[in-house]
Amino acid sequence: MDQEFQRLIDKVNKYNPQCDWDMLSKAYKISKEAHEGQQRKSGEPYIIHPLEVAHFIAELELDCESLVAAILHDTVEDTYYTVEDIRKMFGNQVALLVDGVTKLGKIPYTSKEEQQVENLRKMFLAMAKDIRVILIKLADRLHNMRTLRSISEEKQRLKARETLQVYAPLAHRLGIFKIKWELEDLSLRYIDPVAYYEIVESINLKRKEREQYLNNIMNTLNQRLKELNISGHIEGRAKHFYSIYRKMFAQNKNIDEIYDLFAVRVIVDSVKDCYGTLGMVHELYKPIPGRFKDYVAMPKPNMYQSIQSTVIGPSGKPFEIQIRTWEMHRVSEYGIAAHWKYKEGKTGTSDLDSKLAWVRQLLEIQRDLTDAEEFMKTLKIDLFADEVFVFTPKGDVINLPAGSTPIDFAYFIHSAIGNRMTGAKVNGKIVTIDYELKNGDIVEVLTSGNSHGPSRDWLKIAKTSQARNKINNWFKKEKRDENIVHGKELIEKELKRTGFTHSQLFKEEWIETALKKYSFHSVEDLYASVGYGGITATKVVTRLRDEYNKTVKVEEKDQKIKEIEPIQQTSKKRKRNANNGIVVKGIENCLVRLSRCCNPVPGDDIIGYITRGRGVSVHREDCPNIKANMDQDGQTRFIDVAWETLHNASYLSDIQIVANDRRGLLGDLTNSISDSKLALRGINTRTTKENVAIINIKLEITDTEQLTKIIKKLQKIPNVFEVQRSRQ
Repeated sequence: MDQEFQRLIDKVNKYNPQCDWDMLSKAYKISKEAHEGQQRKSGEPYIIHPLEVAHFIAELELDCESLVAAILHDTVEDTYYTVEDIRKMFGNQVALLVDGVTKLGKIPYTSKEEQQVENLRKMFLAMAKDIRVILIKLADRLHNMRTLRSISEEKQRLKARETLQVYAPLAHRLGIFKIKWELEDLSLRYIDPVAYYEIVESINLKRKEREQYLNNIMNTLNQRLKELNISGHIEGRAKHFYSIYRKMFAQNKNIDEIYDLFAVRVIVDSVKDCYGTLGMVHELYKPIPGRFKDYVAMPKPNMYQSIQSTVIGPSGKPFEIQIRTWEMHRVSEYGIAAHWKYKEGKTGTSDLDSKLAWVRQLLEIQRDLTDAEEFMKTLKIDLFADEVFVFTPKGDVINLPAGSTPIDFAYFIHSAIGNRMTGAKVNGKIVTIDYELKNGDIVEVLTSGNSHGPSRDWLKIAKTSQARNKINNWFKKEKRDENIVHGKELIEKELKRTGFTHSQLFKEEWIETALKKYSFHSVEDLYASVGYGGITATKVVTRLRDEYNKTVKVEEKDQKIKEIEPIQQTSKKRKRNANNGIVVKGIENCLVRLSRCCNPVPGDDIIGYITRGRGVSVHREDCPNIKANMDQDGQTRFIDVAWETLHNASYLSDIQIVANDRRGLLGDLTNSISDSKLALRGINTRTTKENVAIINIKLEITDTEQLTKIIKKLQKIPNVFEVQRSRQ
């Protein structure tokens, strides 16, 4: 193991011979002792992991403090050391870095989603103070993904999905494509292994043919560069597996129908040579219209610079060409890390501060978001969206997420501009405020001092959460009384929709729980937030309904059991229905049937409905048909029923699955059901125009516990985004 540490020292010495070797050795010694006896899931000594993370930090050529933090990054989370211990031994900077990558493990959360969100908040907060936090975290995640085979398949998919949703796009946002591409390919291997290995095998089958085609192009380009006296390095590369996978999925094609599976990269000495090379390439090969992008003149926010063009190559096969300088190439590989390097004794530069302004903006926007689902939704929009580049009338370049509107542009300039906006011009012509901005548009915002402020409808049009947040803040401050009234109306509407009354759900103790959950000081604050769109009425009512179910339903169930128990004790000739297993209060030898509209199973709260000539029909208490009959017939035709304990009894239940359609989806679903040892009694599928699969399955189960388990299991299958018990 000490040989691995020596290898790290040798690597660091090549780019930073002034590193504090004593501090680095001390960190290694402490980490090794602290992790003594700990093993990874693979059986390897745990110290291998922090050393591998440090090796990658050395590849990024970061400073000595970053290396020390990388070696110590798991000590606070997994050993007896505290952040204060690290601070005393290594100083404030190392302590900040270690704390930044340490998860919040000792705080109770209501769900895994909420815990994930709070860990991300903590990471972004530390990242805003010091970019090295996220570089260490990305190196940590990369090594974990490289060694993922040792954990269970379920955990593999969870880690891979989180990596694909958060860490790979984060690496993209920071311009570190070297990490991004590997994280995406590794994630695909575990999320959709069948597709991953099919792509690998297909590419390997025609590798020689593609390499020969690529070599011919590279030889031609080399010869022409020499003729033009341009010094350049040419290399060919195949597209990454995840990139191919996304194209296959988006275009519904198999790999043989995708021709631009590779790209040619030309690296030259100057920007002048970049454009000279571009002219030469377009003389040799015909460019495809709409596939040219000049990121040299207009760099991406993640600092990426290249000229990109897709051209028609020999035999009519298209290929992509990238042209960049050596400095652009270094930044493309290492992104923000290329601007950091190993500046000993410095914590950053003003240039870096400007490049990381989006992190602080992200934190500002999401500061008030308490809901885990909403946090992740806005995170994906703001952090990971494709960009569109537009111009102000003065010629300044503004980048916004793809699909942005003049509203987003106005609020990006300033909240006061957005609040006074009355319209917009694009390229000199009046456009509607829902116009989708395109690359190169010149946007002018029309304002008026007499404007009454934004419209609530703008919240549905705005693409960026920055714009929506500023619109919400305007309503929050300017129209509090109106928001309270509007919020009450929305909640009353939601109560009626769900069949509850205000007095049923708005109990003092339940309201206190909801206020604490969503960080409100009073009921008026809650109403106001619903009114201006800070939180939905559905979430508030759902939270109160959960409290209702935890208390009132338990009491009602206990009361029913007390009423039914005497019947079970005194009934001498009670008829046992082996198929249904239902006891009816006060009635013997009664015809009983389970209703098909809601398919109740043991564990459900149920109620009986006395039909005309068909005995007692048993429904779930939340069945819409029951509520309709209650409104029509009152309580006169209802009777208390209860489940009778039967052994080896089974019941049919319907489940609806909604997912993005893909190859192998149905197989994954049926395999999961089979693994759970459940009988599949029916299946019906359809796919919408939007490529959304709606699958209804009928299962044979014994109780609600078994049903809950299979629903949770199906929810974890890739591309599935909703699984619920369905009603016919």
